[in-house]
Amino acid sequence: MRRHRPSVWGAGQRSVAAESYAAVPLGYSRRVIELSPLSARVPVSVVVPVLNEAAHLASAVEAILHNGYDGEMQVVLAVGPSDDGTEQVAAHLADDPRVVVVPNPSGKTPDGLNAAIAAARHDLIVRMDGHAQMPRGYVALAVDALRETGAANVGGRMVPTATEPFARAVAVAMSSVWGLGGAGHRQGGTAGRAESVYLGAFRREALEDVGMYDSHYVRAQDWELNYRLREAGYLVWFVPQMQVPYTPRSTWKALARQFYLTGQWRREVITRHPDTRSARYLAAPVVAVAVIVGALVGLLGLATGSAFATAFLIAPFGYLAGVLVATATLWPRTGWRAGLRMPLVLGTMHLGWGLGFLRSAR
Repeated sequence: MRRHRPSVWGAGQRSVAAESYAAVPLGYSRRVIELSPLSARVPVSVVVPVLNEAAHLASAVEAILHNGYDGEMQVVLAVGPSDDGTEQVAAHLADDPRVVVVPNPSGKTPDGLNAAIAAARHDLIVRMDGHAQMPRGYVALAVDALRETGAANVGGRMVPTATEPFARAVAVAMSSVWGLGGAGHRQGGTAGRAESVYLGAFRREALEDVGMYDSHYVRAQDWELNYRLREAGYLVWFVPQMQVPYTPRSTWKALARQFYLTGQWRREVITRHPDTRSARYLAAPVVAVAVIVGALVGLLGLATGSAFATAFLIAPFGYLAGVLVATATLWPRTGWRAGLRMPLVLGTMHLGWGLGFLRSAR
């Protein structure tokens, strides 16, 4: 099999294709599909699903086009039915011959991505969002990683950034083990095989081989696609240098809705792909049940004088103690204004995700 020169992507290891199959982690197929070599500055199509992004779209496209990549680049905007003038902004941007606009009648993210990929001229596909600011050098990092690892998809991590206290608390929680677990595309880490990565840069032949994005998944479509890539024998590779700023939710209602829906769609992924079930994904629903049942039974015990039932209050109070410990460990990163909001933020993340998982998306 092909070998690649040592690089930052593998910390001096052999190429991924040359690795031993003695231990293949994360549910990977035991075969690894080798893809055709890439040239140093292969042409790239950046695909962007867009819905109600009039305020951010022009700057997002400008950041892509001025990314510093010295190969040919195209931007494909898949525009959903918007009510803020996004279509007009996109049409104006398409005056640049490097920008193409395609319709996305359903407005669903996976449909938009599939439409944009179908319209893309090039075989290396980089995903970006309509409100994201692509960091300079991002495309070159993606191309180099794809060339050196032989992966079907490479990507990095989202970097939540905010200054307003509630959003700042959300940003810190999302990038910590207390908020979203230990996934590399949430917290960072070292380069290597991954279950999923943020956004991603893909080889078209691999996407087409596994059937592109599944339009069923309104959310979690990235994770589900990466699962199918891994199952088919393709490599998904985490590149810590590929970092994209992310603006987290700034209100409790928006955060609760986000995590509730995320929990619902994670349940849907597990329902369709039972082998993806893990303790990490089951922790939040277990905690939600324990806290709610413990609180209800415990309060009933207080009302009726039952010591046995009252003891169930250990569950919600134990959870609260854990949240307070987590808040204390994160305090140096938040400051006092965001830190005071951290218990609410963590509780909303955990219980919202858990209740959504229990409810499912059906």
